Amino acid sequence: MFTLKQGGIPLTLLESSQLTDWLAEQPNVQQQWMRQTGFTEKAGLCLIPNELGEIHRAVFVCDSLSDYFACGELANLLPAGRYQIDNITDHNQLIAIAFAWGAGAYRFDRYKKSKAAQATLDLNNAEVIEQATHLIRATQLVRDLINTPASDMMPEQLAQATRELAHEHHAHVKEIIGDDLLRNNYPMIHAVGRASRNAPCLIDLTWGKEQHPQITLVGKGVCFDSGGLNLKPGEAMRHMKKDMGGAAQVLGLAHLIMANQLPIRLRVIIAAVENAVSGDAFRPGDVLPTRKGLTVEIDNTDAEGRLVLCDALTEAVNQQPELIIDFATLTGACRVALGTELPGFFTNQPTLAAELMQFGERVSDPVWPLPLHQPYNDMLKSDVADLVNSVPSPFGGAITAALYLQHFVEQTPWVHFDVMAWNRRKLPGRPIGGEAMGIRAVFEYLRQRYSA
Repeated sequence: MFTLKQGGIPLTLLESSQLTDWLAEQPNVQQQWMRQTGFTEKAGLCLIPNELGEIHRAVFVCDSLSDYFACGELANLLPAGRYQIDNITDHNQLIAIAFAWGAGAYRFDRYKKSKAAQATLDLNNAEVIEQATHLIRATQLVRDLINTPASDMMPEQLAQATRELAHEHHAHVKEIIGDDLLRNNYPMIHAVGRASRNAPCLIDLTWGKEQHPQITLVGKGVCFDSGGLNLKPGEAMRHMKKDMGGAAQVLGLAHLIMANQLPIRLRVIIAAVENAVSGDAFRPGDVLPTRKGLTVEIDNTDAEGRLVLCDALTEAVNQQPELIIDFATLTGACRVALGTELPGFFTNQPTLAAELMQFGERVSDPVWPLPLHQPYNDMLKSDVADLVNSVPSPFGGAITAALYLQHFVEQTPWVHFDVMAWNRRKLPGRPIGGEAMGIRAVFEYLRQRYSA
């Protein structure tokens, strides 16, 4: 992907506003070539040959080089070989370009025999390579976990991925598996996962010095969601391997925190289950206990993510962290509100919402706040239990799901991300499939807040 040396084919990267002035300074033969190929009328990639017909220079034009995905297709568009940027020295722009290069070069080829050669980028800057590689690795980790089919990504494999990450960063992991969840008072995680032959699991990672401020990440790890007895239709079930996307996001974010050695005490809690159908599946109308002691009436077994999260959030609150951040592929309602490419989030810290938006824009990872509209709590009332898990209404579903979760975080500062975790269309640097959404925005916020 990157080499720490020089000597590759010159690669000139320009913003659209710079093209005219830059072109005027080039040799006549190069100007003529670019005009004849129509490049002066559009943005994109132009390959300029020398007299032997070899690539003499590559020129790429985009709207903004500060966009972390602007150069996201270069590794795919350029012929295989080594390339070297010859006109950019700005540190932040180089990180954005390098990240885009690596994000676009991503391939999920675990199940493929043939692996095509790709272009590589010479970067004579070790710090840029290191910072970009951390961002790329986090994105690749998230994508790989989500893209892996459920046949190879159940709670056991998700726990193994967490152990491997912990080993890399000298973190500690403990797991509570199967019926031990009942003995340790995680009844909701057990109830949702008990119908599967793949035992449910609570995964708990800790890292960092105890005297540092604690940040706790919580991830929804539903490794496959059939919908339970409220079975999803086939089309809706097709990509439900991605329902552990929240767990993937927090592991990617954890990698960024640990790789960059942020001075925080990190805890990652993942509720890993398969929502399957069997004679032991939980049912609509059941009343189930939670770790907090509240009882929940099950309106719909396909609203299982908030059930496993509520036990995990209750545990997260116990250590009174400075901030809890959860990620979940929780509701279709959030996708209806914001589309699939803009993650929504809820928080009980209004000033934090503006900061997350600001940092998200800075690193081309936009996120958007939605309201914790308290009057909608009335919709969560049950005649037979403390709460109902799902509101039988087509309106405000993302809000009522977030309000349900809020019952389990009490007054602890908290952010809840409701993400798609999946690209439905190919965009520069973002192939169709699993995707990291919101983690760079959160990391940038944490990096600024807890600078070493």
